[in-house]
Amino acid sequence: MRPEAAWEAARRVKNPLHLAGRAWRLLASRWKARRCNAVGFGVQIDGRLIVNNYGEIRLGPRVRIRATHLPVELGALPDGALQIGEGTFINSGVSICAQQSVRIGRNCAIGNLSLIMDSDFHAVGDHTQWPEARPVVIEDDVWLGARVTVLKGVTVGRGAVVGAGAVVTKDVPPHTLVGGVPAKFIRAIELDAETH
Repeated sequence: MRPEAAWEAARRVKNPLHLAGRAWRLLASRWKARRCNAVGFGVQIDGRLIVNNYGEIRLGPRVRIRATHLPVELGALPDGALQIGEGTFINSGVSICAQQSVRIGRNCAIGNLSLIMDSDFHAVGDHTQWPEARPVVIEDDVWLGARVTVLKGVTVGRGAVVGAGAVVTKDVPPHTLVGGVPAKFIRAIELDAETH
């Protein structure tokens, strides 16, 4: 929905208390996301958001973060970029960190306690050494179930679904269902001709 259309819809609401409550929620959400470099129109944050931004974090329009049970953590290290696309929903307890680049597309759904990171943050056998980061890309319309882990260098294709508890170690093709540890192909997702 375009910002002009959203304002027009809000104006048509007859209850002024509803409008005041909505405006207050949007203002409170902007305050919670104040450490982000860019916050799109209509971002809504319920609960506690922890932002550790030493690089660049951008939230697209209408991003919704529900951190009512557990806080949601967003992090970007120096020279790191984290981008979350329009209309994406992030549930409680999610942690996302970019040492180099994490890009999440539009209209994605990320389940409770999921972890997305583009680095291991230390080398095996030597926790003082930082290994090379590799970008993570989650394309549009992706659904990650609860407790999914997406590791460095992974691209999750458009319209893919990752089952709860999966550990994604390699690329996921578009419009497929994957699951398990490590995540493996389960089946293709049939597209409805009317919606795609």
